[in-house]
Amino acid sequence: MPIKVFFSYHHKLDHWRASQIRDAAPVEANTPAADKEWERVTEEGEFATERWINAQLYGRTCLVVLIGPATAGRKWINYEINKAWTDNKGVVGIHIHNLKDRFGNQSAKGANPFHMFMIDGGARRLSSVVKAYDPPYMTSPEVFKYITTYIAEWVEEAIEMRRKAAEEIRSQSVMRNV
Repeated sequence: MPIKVFFSYHHKLDHWRASQIRDAAPVEANTPAADKEWERVTEEGEFATERWINAQLYGRTCLVVLIGPATAGRKWINYEINKAWTDNKGVVGIHIHNLKDRFGNQSAKGANPFHMFMIDGGARRLSSVVKAYDPPYMTSPEVFKYITTYIAEWVEEAIEMRRKAAEEIRSQSVMRNV
């Protein structure tokens, strides 16, 4: 049974890079939003956008954030991270700055979007738990091969990590309520 993931990324800047990964990764991805569809959804307002994202996340076991130069801090990416974490889905990040875009350009490395989130009542950052992989290569073909080789493993690891974290939280909650 394929692993079902939701890919999160900066649509305008990283769509081309994200498409490369989505098309080749050995995971079942959500259907990407076409430019016009995403514009229509966001123009309908925040509630419609949240509803669309929630529907896309439904039935998925992991959120994969493809981290480009301007991914961190984006409103809807933050929403997707928060929603996936709250729903006990696996969450993992992959830096994609060294993949070429449609014009053949690489980009600057983006900040870790998980560093902006606090968990455990503000005791630690989400980035201390959720991994953001940075492929150790500089050329686009090597980065692509590395990501597509390991993405299923990273997703499975993220799902297992989140399962364990949810169990730990449940056991702490029970202890506090005794």
